[in-house]
Amino acid sequence: MTRLQEQYKNIITKELMKEFGYKNIHQAPKITKVTINIGVGDTLGKSGLIDKISNNLTLIAGQKPVINKAKKSIAGFKIREGDKVGMSVTLRGKKMYDFIDRLVSITLPRIRDFRGIPSKSFDKQGNYSVGIKEHTVFSEIPYDTVEFIHGLQIAISTTAKTKDEGKALLTHFGFPLSKEQ
Repeated sequence: MTRLQEQYKNIITKELMKEFGYKNIHQAPKITKVTINIGVGDTLGKSGLIDKISNNLTLIAGQKPVINKAKKSIAGFKIREGDKVGMSVTLRGKKMYDFIDRLVSITLPRIRDFRGIPSKSFDKQGNYSVGIKEHTVFSEIPYDTVEFIHGLQIAISTTAKTKDEGKALLTHFGFPLSKEQ
């Protein structure tokens, strides 16, 4: 069991039960999965870049990504059916907790001019989504080998029923949410 997993089991669930008045420990929200997505539509004409982006995502997530292909042709975007348009990784269990731990403690503080992640990015069910503009903030990426800087999106799915429950859960996990004004 990872450090963050033990912290959730022993400390965070009790704090959430007290905060929201849950009667049962299973009512407390938890993180179910983390999905990391990268769009590669702008690299369609350049061969080899998709493999490099795939290797970067493998280093960041710790597992090989799934290549997503276009389901139908769209002439306005110059996309044909079957073109590679993105890649994604879904993390659960130990790998998910390891990624969240590295994200909160190492990666987010490395972002230039960082003032917290937006607290408005919760949906109605308490799931959270954040975009990162440069993949080089991850410590797993050797900066001297970077040829192409790309962004990625991280979606955190929870069992929370409301935005407030999701926000409280991620705050207890140590996410530096910015103050709303």
